[in-house]
Amino acid sequence: MTEKRIAIAGAGIAGLTTALSLLQLGFKVDIYEQSSQLGEVGAGLQISPNGTRILQDLGLGPSLQQLVCPARGKEIRMWNTGQRWKLFDLGDDCLSRFGAPYWMVHRGDLHKVLLQAYESRSDVPVRLNAKVVNAQSHANGVSFEMQDGSKHLAFGLIAADGVHSILRENFLGEDKANFTGLLAWRGLVPISSISPHLQLQVGTNWVGPGAHVITYPVRGGQLMNVVGIIEKEGWRGETWTEKGTHEELLQDFGHWHADVCELMRKIEQPYKWALLGRAPRKGWAQGAVCLVGDAAHPTLPFLAQGANMAIEDAAVMARCMATHQNATDAFLHFESLRWQRTADIVNRSSENALRFHNPQLSDPFKAVDYVTSEWEPEKVRKRYDWLFEYNALTLPLVAAPL
Repeated sequence: MTEKRIAIAGAGIAGLTTALSLLQLGFKVDIYEQSSQLGEVGAGLQISPNGTRILQDLGLGPSLQQLVCPARGKEIRMWNTGQRWKLFDLGDDCLSRFGAPYWMVHRGDLHKVLLQAYESRSDVPVRLNAKVVNAQSHANGVSFEMQDGSKHLAFGLIAADGVHSILRENFLGEDKANFTGLLAWRGLVPISSISPHLQLQVGTNWVGPGAHVITYPVRGGQLMNVVGIIEKEGWRGETWTEKGTHEELLQDFGHWHADVCELMRKIEQPYKWALLGRAPRKGWAQGAVCLVGDAAHPTLPFLAQGANMAIEDAAVMARCMATHQNATDAFLHFESLRWQRTADIVNRSSENALRFHNPQLSDPFKAVDYVTSEWEPEKVRKRYDWLFEYNALTLPLVAAPL
């Protein structure tokens, strides 16, 4: 190879952000995407300061400005009474404390901006219908094979091929995700269709016994993203595109506060999927191949950090690649820097599910005291500040033992 071309498997948020971070530092990148066309499924994402500062550093702020909703705050609400507690201030407070904004954005909008930036900055487009199925490290790089049988060479291969990563399975063995007992509903609601008091530009966490609901605006305030999580056996489908019905949805949440019911009824099309969990695993770096994003550290969504971890990965990966002469050393360094933080996020996300669903929330004599105690300001700071303060752009590149 005459130049250090980095191959990336996957053109989702992790793959594209990693590509942009590498391009910014002077690397050449090839992205291989298994789909026949590009487009992100799903609905809303919350990008906290640890993620937005990286997107801004990549020069994406102007393109995203009209698409994101800068959050003014987040609140907790009681599932049956609607009582409110402030979770934390955002807006100017977020900028002053963490130096970057807190954005709520439609996944498809973020993906489109990332893709457009990649296409304008790269010397080659994303290669579609290109599924990487195997890889082998060599002294001077990596060879990898596509589903169509073709073979390619690269300086290094970054596997950003998601929660069902073939390369993860090849290197770490079959580690089937475990069903968490949680069913997730999601949908989008035109904001113009809902009551004015529900149109506020805040994120809301409704907490209740055995279930919770997350709502926040996206697409520049045109849509409300609604997600309902309920403890429920019997459904194991993991796809994000399984259609459900309003009748099913209201069987699960129809006894909640009138505001929740209004939002649920106004969802254009409800979708449902089973939440599967995986324990943190080491071994992302395998010679000149390395896992990033959901392929490396899939997480439950209860800290709103899945996309942020992928964005952080991108910045740290690019810095490691720029620091080492070969991909093997860079990838080992990357894993040592990222392992503990991502494991902590995965574990604390699971803990948050228990906090949101506590049985005490069903007891009218205990529920208010429980919420007041659990979301006491100092506890909230300890729960979230460590997430938002993390700066992948200036993190000291001091490797921790694996």
